[in-house]
Amino acid sequence: MGKTPQKRQSHPQKKEITRSITYRLPAKIVEELETEATQKSISQNVLIKQILEKYIRWDRFADKIGIIPIPKSILEELGKEMTGADINRIITTVVPLIKESVLFMKNGYDLKRAIETLEDYMRASGMKSDHRIEGVMHYFIIQHELGLKWSFFTEQLFKEIFHEFLPNKSLKVQTTEKTVIASIELGSDFSEHDY
Repeated sequence: MGKTPQKRQSHPQKKEITRSITYRLPAKIVEELETEATQKSISQNVLIKQILEKYIRWDRFADKIGIIPIPKSILEELGKEMTGADINRIITTVVPLIKESVLFMKNGYDLKRAIETLEDYMRASGMKSDHRIEGVMHYFIIQHELGLKWSFFTEQLFKEIFHEFLPNKSLKVQTTEKTVIASIELGSDFSEHDY
């Protein structure tokens, strides 16, 4: 029997109703946006849409839920000294915060909303992540580049979240110094963007 083709899970692209609007902005801001759009080889309209989508999905909530930006080098350095007990202590603190954040941002708490919120966080923080589907199997890939201890943290976080909602399902995790891949059977029609 052949392998089921792999597909990627992404935020759905629904046919959206659009409106044209005009804003008056300082010339300096417009020049910076023009430069950024040119460097990214995208239109200014696409750039502005990306900026506003990031704000709507994540930035408007970040201050309210207590998220502060931390330089990557600090996290890398902290990770070097973390022990298993440290990781467990952080997980014990983070899991309830994730639940409260998901409730606040998504108006409910379930596996789909939790996954979508984590994806929003990774996108906002610049981490690479992907959700791939092969038949009934789902693969959640995070490439953080923060070191092995943060991979162990991510592995444990995945296990805690999935076990809360699917205690009888087996989650398999592959971990390297920079990447974590969690795989679990969720069915071919599971989508974290459909709730």
